[in-house]
Amino acid sequence: MQKNNYNKISGLTLVEILIAIVISAIMMVAMYTSYNLVNNSYGQVTDRAKISQAGRDVVGMIIKDIRIAGFRYFGDTIAAADDHLPIHIIPSNSDRCCDQINIVYGDYDLSIANPSDRFIRYQITYQGQPSTTIDNLTGNPIDSFSIFKSKLRWNDANENWDPGVDHEETYENQLIADYVEDMIFIPVDGDGRIIDPPPSPANDADIFNIKVVNVLLTFRSEQDFYKTSRTRLVWSIGNNLQRHIARDDRLLRDSIVLSVNARNVSIDQ
Repeated sequence: MQKNNYNKISGLTLVEILIAIVISAIMMVAMYTSYNLVNNSYGQVTDRAKISQAGRDVVGMIIKDIRIAGFRYFGDTIAAADDHLPIHIIPSNSDRCCDQINIVYGDYDLSIANPSDRFIRYQITYQGQPSTTIDNLTGNPIDSFSIFKSKLRWNDANENWDPGVDHEETYENQLIADYVEDMIFIPVDGDGRIIDPPPSPANDADIFNIKVVNVLLTFRSEQDFYKTSRTRLVWSIGNNLQRHIARDDRLLRDSIVLSVNARNVSIDQ
């Protein structure tokens, strides 16, 4: 008679299987928690990097353009006009973004046959407009602003700023930054005093006294940054103006403040 050997086969009891399941579940939870921590940390680092990179890019352009404001080649034959202020700052008319700045400077084109026509005048404009970027959660535009840059060429015949479709150097309303909270420009004279109100075509007495332009840019993160939502006061200081904005959200905001020398603006022009 053949012996029954099934009793000699070893196996796992129900208790052992349950213990293994519990241990596996604990390990999966630990791995998921670790993944979330690493992913959130990476997202925060990415958001900070995006804000920093956007700030550096915009600031680099603004510094370059303000420093060239008012530059003219010797012998420039273009007649001066009210629209030719080297620096024209238009403060925001609300408690939100953004101030506008117009920067005018001269250039010289050797490719033009007639020497008297080689002198050129450009106007660069930085301005903010409500962002059209759509929030994926709400389906509505985000509560933020975008910065646009334009470069126009002076049409001496028509006496206006021309986008110049035939000119490679000119363009209109190019988006250079999104997720902007505020942009402020403050003109300062040689004694360190704020020129208020900023010089304009209607009041240009101090236009050649601008020696420095203080610039403030505030950016926000694209996604929620903090774990909890709380009220944060976003503030910017302009020409006798404090723009206070209460924000109840989880976004990260970062401001860049700098002073730019307007080295080509002088009383001798």
